[in-house]
Amino acid sequence: MTTLILVRHGETVWHAENRYTGRSDVALTREGLAQAERLGDRAKGARLAAIWTSPLSRARSTAAPAARSTGLEPHVDDRLREIDFGAGEGLTAAQMRERFPEARAAFLRDPVAHHLPGGEHPADAVARALPCLREITESHPDGRVLVVGHSTLGRLLLCHFLEVPLSRYRQLFPAVRNCGITEVRWDGDRSVSLLEFNTPVDSPVD
Repeated sequence: MTTLILVRHGETVWHAENRYTGRSDVALTREGLAQAERLGDRAKGARLAAIWTSPLSRARSTAAPAARSTGLEPHVDDRLREIDFGAGEGLTAAQMRERFPEARAAFLRDPVAHHLPGGEHPADAVARALPCLREITESHPDGRVLVVGHSTLGRLLLCHFLEVPLSRYRQLFPAVRNCGITEVRWDGDRSVSLLEFNTPVDSPVD
């Protein structure tokens, strides 16, 4: 089976205000760049077969040090982009409560049935990303592949793998740290194991 090393991008300039960052292309902070460098150091001994990344610059910048340290050319795939938050894009939770309080309250009750106005349906996001991950398993059936992506899409995919309702992604996985490491072993079909979740990038390697 393929080991997918799922990593959220490094800290961005919207991190401090906790703005919803979907398809907006925002840059990494100095700390985000440092996190990416630590990921690159960790990648040296990870025996990677490939690196795949979202096309958004925060993900590509996060993957770049790992590419340098391993000599692997990142494969950029649009299917790994973050979910589109629609009217919530670039806003804080407080701003959403001011602009569309009823829709925000419904989102908190069920973020799938009542996803943010004008945004991408979470089930559609999973449907576009799964074929990408399946392609990775077919290309590297016994390999370890670094996949640099995003928080919400990653949590939705974990719910799919664990066969729990997508609507529970905020409850089961309330936060994913920047450059947090999650390992999933998957055969591209039904056999899946969650080996590691949200490990800090600078934690010791066993």
